Amino acid sequence: MVVLAASIVSKSGKVLLSRQFVDMSRIRIEGLLAAFPKLVGTGPTGKQHTYVETENVRYVYQSIEALYLLLITNKQSNILEDLDTLRLLSKIVPEYCASLEEEDIVREAFELIFAFDEVISLGQKENVTVTQVKQYCEMESQEEKLHKMVMQSKINDTKDVMKRKASEIDKSKIDKSKGDKGGFKALQSMGSGRVESSFKDTSISINGNGFGNNSGFGLGNDTDSFSIKAKGRIPSAAVAPSKGLGMQLGKMQRANQFLESLKAEGEVILEDMQPKAVSSKLPAPPPTDPITLTVEEKLNVKLKRDGGLSNFDVQGALSLQILNQENGLIQVQIESGSNPGIIYKTHPNINKDLFSNENILGLKDPNRPFPTGQASDTGVGLLKWRMQSVDESMVPLTINCWPSVSGNETYVSIEYEAPSTFDMRNVVITVPLPALGEAPNVRQIDGEWRYDPRNSVLEWSILLIDNSNRSGSMEFVVPPADSSEFFPITVQFSAASTFSDLKVLNILPLGGGSPPKFSQRTHLITESYQVV
Repeated sequence: MVVLAASIVSKSGKVLLSRQFVDMSRIRIEGLLAAFPKLVGTGPTGKQHTYVETENVRYVYQSIEALYLLLITNKQSNILEDLDTLRLLSKIVPEYCASLEEEDIVREAFELIFAFDEVISLGQKENVTVTQVKQYCEMESQEEKLHKMVMQSKINDTKDVMKRKASEIDKSKIDKSKGDKGGFKALQSMGSGRVESSFKDTSISINGNGFGNNSGFGLGNDTDSFSIKAKGRIPSAAVAPSKGLGMQLGKMQRANQFLESLKAEGEVILEDMQPKAVSSKLPAPPPTDPITLTVEEKLNVKLKRDGGLSNFDVQGALSLQILNQENGLIQVQIESGSNPGIIYKTHPNINKDLFSNENILGLKDPNRPFPTGQASDTGVGLLKWRMQSVDESMVPLTINCWPSVSGNETYVSIEYEAPSTFDMRNVVITVPLPALGEAPNVRQIDGEWRYDPRNSVLEWSILLIDNSNRSGSMEFVVPPADSSEFFPITVQFSAASTFSDLKVLNILPLGGGSPPKFSQRTHLITESYQVV
């Protein structure tokens, strides 16, 4: 059996959707679909046809109200299997389109195409049911989530670059207005016309130092204010001069209009105009399944700067969230993994003997249901565990920092190494710096960097650490500083794997019937991760 295409067309010949399962040109599929209404009309009246053939292909179709559900196959295809596939597709279409009108078909076209792909793969029918197709289409994709995270990170990086460029333009405008001894020449050029037009005014007096106080310029004060050098971060706006004959920074105001437009669109503009590091703690989406079990581990690590491990502590918890009261009478069957260093502790209301003997989490009173809550609740805790170790090989990410002074500069080389324990996402390595007047000179980096002048730190960001980049380095240059200025280094990241490797195997209903649908979320986050 080879299905060339599955389509839905109106009885007037209008094509609403079509999914091709083999390589064919657009001209050919349009020609095949355009010929179908004419072939159907040639059949004898009063007879219900299910297929019609041409010289090369076979049309297997079924009428669904005012539409045709159509399969285009080759003539060597088994027509009985084609009819079985057609019947399955005819049951799937009403699951997504209740009224079977043209508008509903067009609106749900992508959902129907995804469902068709679950039924037919490379022209061959899959052994699935309508329930399985709906379940497959509703499942979440980790690859899709990661792709969206990567795309959102790129969007945020682009916005950060845009803000940084706007800050540089803003700074260049300020520096340009400060030229020629703090703006003295600009004051002269602006004041000359004012003096000539008001020369007959007896209130203007001229002395050896320039314009008198009554002129409104106040040369001495204005020259001092424009001679001040910016220290630390760039000021977000210039100080407005006094009213009257004072100078107005028109160019500066126009330069800030771009920043004001960003603020009006809801963007948060920081005074230092530096890109923000990606947070390792992403908010979890609200649960949509009737039962959600969350496995969360928090990692506390303290490494020595010269090598060695001071502290390694993992604290984990398994929580249960039930949306509907009818699903409360259940038990949870788990698999605890093979890590012998983990110590488990159950909730006081959990049957400890049942957990110890069968790895099943259930209440001591089997007639008592688990509490339910809303989608915004965190759920109820079922199990906690803890692991401590002095084995440095357990550390998922090691950091080596090598500061060295050469002349009037300090060269700092930092390297990370991650064993193949698991992949890490949104990694942010924060390095403290001595007080600087400008950003450090980053000469080489694997990833992205951000300088925060307010807190005097350099943040090194890596979106994902996997088998392609288990190690990486960064090198930057700052003025002479003591090596202790660059510690403690803090690290943040998240992961979809845990040290316990705990998994939920099944949900056991105590009232009988089929097990309810459930989902499991697993993540590891850093609570405190330092190199001291």
